[in-house]
Amino acid sequence: MKIVNSLKSLKDRHRDNRVIRRRGRIYVINKTNRRFKARQG
Repeated sequence: MKIVNSLKSLKDRHRDNRVIRRRGRIYVINKTNRRFKARQG
């Protein structure tokens, strides 16, 4: 999982990426290609 300041560019890397809020953090997750996970830090 990458930890980045801005998720906007990472959201566009794959068409299945989703931006999700969990426990006050913002994540990019991808069900089909799991190597695109990221967290905003």
